[in-house]
Amino acid sequence: MAKLFELFMIFFKIGAFTIGGGYAMVPLIQDEICSKKKWSTDKEFIDIIAIAQSLPGVLAVNTASIVGYKLFGIPGVIAASLGAVLPSFIIILIIAMFFVEFAKYKITESIFRGVRPAVVALIAYSVIKLGKNIGFSYFNLSVAALALILILLGAHPIIVVIAAGIVGVAASHFGWYKGGKKNAEDNN
Repeated sequence: MAKLFELFMIFFKIGAFTIGGGYAMVPLIQDEICSKKKWSTDKEFIDIIAIAQSLPGVLAVNTASIVGYKLFGIPGVIAASLGAVLPSFIIILIIAMFFVEFAKYKITESIFRGVRPAVVALIAYSVIKLGKNIGFSYFNLSVAALALILILLGAHPIIVVIAAGIVGVAASHFGWYKGGKKNAEDNN
């Protein structure tokens, strides 16, 4: 029960103090789950993010659910998901009650003007840190560049992730990346 409460509090803290949504939460979740608690490796975390992003729903809640399930099964899903959702629910409820009062102050817009670039920096940090963990091979860079181009051209992210998975299977089968079939078989 203590571990479930600890999991709840980790996601509650992240949910309460992260502005900018799921992508801004990724480096904080990774730091807590991989670096501090050692409940997951960075490589496993990349897979968790890939799965969470492929599923319908909010990235932060999907990530919390997957981490919770990996650690403690269904009780972990409940604890982590509640931890991730409750801060936003409480904050939105309070803002909805007092929004008219908040919106008329110039300081509110000034706060958001300062917070927006910080959120972009958190997302950029997450991209850099996760990018280091996949390795910088020509294959990985090619897949990443192609995925970015497809998304910029309007392709749906789920389609891009599925296509990248298919390319990964083909690359493994045909040995298109460094290590080829032998390396792929060693990882199975």
